[in-house]
Amino acid sequence: MPSVRIVTVDDHPIFRDGLRRLLEAESGLEVVAEGGSGADALRLVEAFAPDVLLLDLALPDMSGLDVLRKLNHHVKHVRVVLLTASADKQQMTDALLLGARGLVLKESATPLLYKCIRSVMAGEYWLGRGRMPDVIDALRELGNRRTPTPAETLTRRELLVISAIVDGSTNRQIAEQLGLSEQTVKNHLSVVYDKLGVSNRLELALYAVHHKLPDRLPPTD
Repeated sequence: MPSVRIVTVDDHPIFRDGLRRLLEAESGLEVVAEGGSGADALRLVEAFAPDVLLLDLALPDMSGLDVLRKLNHHVKHVRVVLLTASADKQQMTDALLLGARGLVLKESATPLLYKCIRSVMAGEYWLGRGRMPDVIDALRELGNRRTPTPAETLTRRELLVISAIVDGSTNRQIAEQLGLSEQTVKNHLSVVYDKLGVSNRLELALYAVHHKLPDRLPPTD
């Protein structure tokens, strides 16, 4: 059975050297390259096509999460395991969403690292003891977040401008009604066009009537 080919990336040479010795002491594991930066990680993964990338979460040029984002666009087969002194719930969740397969604390016992590597090679995820509930909670929170509709992103001032457009007011009339300059009204309209995906006043008026945007205006005090 071929050895698991591993690239290690950590900016501390002493830690990196110790990690290599630990890995090569285990039958079936082979360190094919080492690096000390995010740029090294990207270069070495492309050059060596390892089975596993052991990646420090905190690197001098970019974070481990940034490396994951870049790897996502170029590499699909490497299994990334993050090494870190500590990681919060959000970091773990982000790492999984970006394609990481495991996370190991640097204080962990060596057998747990071996077990992590074997697990991710078997197609599993590894987060260590006691961490899965936190990640599940974070993923549930993420799933419960609803992306606001374009109309829900409109400010009160923008809704006032839209309402005036529906009434047929000119930019000058709107400026007088709201105590603004005409340029400010134009600026508001430009933002509204972008938010709603319309390109002129007629399209805006039709969109506003169809989606009942003037009805969204909160009552005045």
